[in-house]
Amino acid sequence: MKPFVRFDNERGKGDHRHVGTEEFYYNFVDLFKLLQDFYTEVERIGGRI
Repeated sequence: MKPFVRFDNERGKGDHRHVGTEEFYYNFVDLFKLLQDFYTEVERIGGRI
C-alpha cells in the first residue's frame, strides 16, 4: 500500500508534502503545526487516522 499523504524534508528539495502522486511546497513551522496539518490533510482527502 502506497502512502496517500506524506510530509518530508528531502535534502535538496526542502520541506514539502505529497498528496497522492502530487507534490507541494510546505512551510515547516514546528512539530505541533506539522501534526495539525497532517491530520487536516488526511481528513480533507477523506481518510481516517
